[in-house]
Amino acid sequence: MKSTNQSRRTFLKSAASSAIVASVTTRSRAAGVSGRYAGLNTGRYLGKVKVEATIVDKEIFTEGPAGAPDGTLLFTNVPAEKILKWDPKNKKLTVFREHSNKTNGLLFDSNGNLLCCEGGAARVTRTDMKNGKVTVLANTFNGFPFAAPNDVALDGKGRIYFTSRPGTKDPKKGNANAVYRIDPDGHVDQILVWPDVHMPNGIVTSPDNKTLYVIEAHPDADRNRNIMAYDLKENGTVVNARTLIDFYPGRSGDGMCIDAEGNLYVAAGLHKTRKTSETLDTRPGIHIISPKGRLLGNVKTPEDTITNCAFGGKDLRTLYVTCGTKLLSIPSDIPGKPAYRPLS
Repeated sequence: MKSTNQSRRTFLKSAASSAIVASVTTRSRAAGVSGRYAGLNTGRYLGKVKVEATIVDKEIFTEGPAGAPDGTLLFTNVPAEKILKWDPKNKKLTVFREHSNKTNGLLFDSNGNLLCCEGGAARVTRTDMKNGKVTVLANTFNGFPFAAPNDVALDGKGRIYFTSRPGTKDPKKGNANAVYRIDPDGHVDQILVWPDVHMPNGIVTSPDNKTLYVIEAHPDADRNRNIMAYDLKENGTVVNARTLIDFYPGRSGDGMCIDAEGNLYVAAGLHKTRKTSETLDTRPGIHIISPKGRLLGNVKTPEDTITNCAFGGKDLRTLYVTCGTKLLSIPSDIPGKPAYRPLS
C-alpha cells in the first residue's frame, strides 16, 4: 500500500475549496429542510415501510446495509462487533461474522466481494465471498493509522472512496477527519481533509461517475450538516465543491444510497433530541433528493436512530434501512445504481 503527502499545489487547491464550502454553507444554512416537506410526491419513488427483523443483543446500533448479488442483505451491529445477514426469501436473520472490528459501512464490489470499513481496526478490507479470505486494502496514511473508516463507495474504474472520522486536528499527531481514495493498484490518496470537511459520513458516486456526494454530519453548533457535491475528475480527484442540501439546524444525513437515475436516498433526522445542538427540524426517515438538491420525498421511520440505507434484492428495487433495533424494507419504483451483476 502506498501513500502520498499533499503537495503545495494540493494545499492551495484545498484552501480554495475550503473557502467555497464555507461561503456556500453560510448562505444556505438558515433554511434547513423544515419548510420543504409540503407537497412531496413520495409515492412516485417509495412504497410502504415494512419491519423485516428486530435485532436483539446486549448492545445495538445497526448500520451499513449492503445488498448482495444473491439477493440477501448484510448489515452491521457496530458495538456488538457483528455483521448480520438477512435472507428475504426465508425471512431468516443470522450472524455472518463475529469479531468484526466494529465494522460500520459495507459494500459489494463489481466482483461480488465485500468491502468493509472496520472502524475498530482503522482499516478497509475486502472479503472474497467464495473462500472467505480477508485482504487489508488500506490501514495507514502519512505514517498514521486512519481515524475510523466509516462508509465506502466505488466508481466505474474500481476505485474505492471512504470516509474516516473522528480524527485529530493536529497533523503531527495523526490523521484528521478526511475522505480517501484507494486505487486498484493499492495507492491511497487523501482527497478531502479537515477543515474542508467537518465530519464526513455517508458517501456515494453518481451513476455517470461524474459526481461524488459526501454527507457532512457534525453534531456541534456551527459545523456542517449537509450533503456536499463535488465534480469527480478522471484521475479520481475532486473539484467544484458545492452544497447540495443543508439540514442544519436539524440532524444531518448519516448514510445514503443512490438510484439508477441519480436520486439520493438519505437516512436523516431524529424523533427526539440527543444532548447535541441538533434540532428536530429534520424529520426522521428517508429523504429522497434529486441531483439538483430538490427534496422529492420523505418516508418516516419508526424509531431512533435511523443510520443508513441500501438497495437490495435481485432486481435492486427494495430499499433496506437500518433504524435503531429494526431492519426495514421499502419497495422502490426506481432500481438502485448497480455495483455488480445480480445472480440469476
